[in-house]
Amino acid sequence: MSSLTGELAAPVGLRGANDFAERIDAIRARAKQKAERAPLPGTPIPAEAARLPLWPQPVRAVPNGFLRSALFGAIAKGKRRYLQGELMASVDGIEIRYSGQRLDQGDLDVWVCLLHAVRLQELGSRCRVTSYALLKLTGRSDTGKNRTTLQARIERLVATALTVKQGRYIFIGSLISFAAKDEETQGWVIELDNRLRSLFAGDQFTQIEWAVRHDLDGYQLAQWLHGFYASHAKPFPLKVATLHKLCGSEMERMDHFREKLRKALGALTEASAARGVSFSFEIRGDLVHVEKEGTGTQQRHLAKKAVKLRRPRN
Repeated sequence: MSSLTGELAAPVGLRGANDFAERIDAIRARAKQKAERAPLPGTPIPAEAARLPLWPQPVRAVPNGFLRSALFGAIAKGKRRYLQGELMASVDGIEIRYSGQRLDQGDLDVWVCLLHAVRLQELGSRCRVTSYALLKLTGRSDTGKNRTTLQARIERLVATALTVKQGRYIFIGSLISFAAKDEETQGWVIELDNRLRSLFAGDQFTQIEWAVRHDLDGYQLAQWLHGFYASHAKPFPLKVATLHKLCGSEMERMDHFREKLRKALGALTEASAARGVSFSFEIRGDLVHVEKEGTGTQQRHLAKKAVKLRRPRN
């Protein structure tokens, strides 16, 4: 029985027509108020419901779709191509269409550090941060050159349009919704779309070790590999050509890329060891094999899978 039917179920004959009309008007008024409070289709998630999951200071959280695709690629310095609705290379289960100037690992650094800065407040609210503070978060000194580079990266991240299908959710929007800067104080006001929260649902994001990533600063391919393998609890062997495609490399000769890949994996192994993180690799034939220690969350995930496999079937 609906609430409307229930409210009209009482006998009305003795109350008179006026009383009945008043009850109808009251019910309609409550229904109208309820409808006005209900969000319209496509309305952004209320800010109070769009907080990012909390993560500790030594890590940065990144959606798996961004770590397992060519969206933030390992690309060379120089003029960048503009893409229009291009389907980015990615692993199965992730689909990203992107419009804008090509993004690299430096752009990812700025974006994840912005997320890190706003993780204690609501997504969709405006984050106020200085160039000095933001550069410090990214591990760079506050110089004129770095301020110029920072602004260029923020401009690039604002001028993005992407559709990300990751798990059950689809995000359509920009990586940064709005940015403004006070040239005199070097203060920034930056707003991130609260619908980005959908990319951090459940196990759809990875907490990467910032110290390892920062030690690889400027080494695009090594940083991409770090994020890619960090997002896997137990990496499976992949072809060199597959990694070439996934990282968005623009190198044309596969033998050159293979050599660069070997050096990047070697740099990642050394940086990981220096920070007490287990990581090793071997290239056998055309396959890249990686061994690593998963995070606590990843190890629990593997343990649950193992339990399910051991359960007897009826």
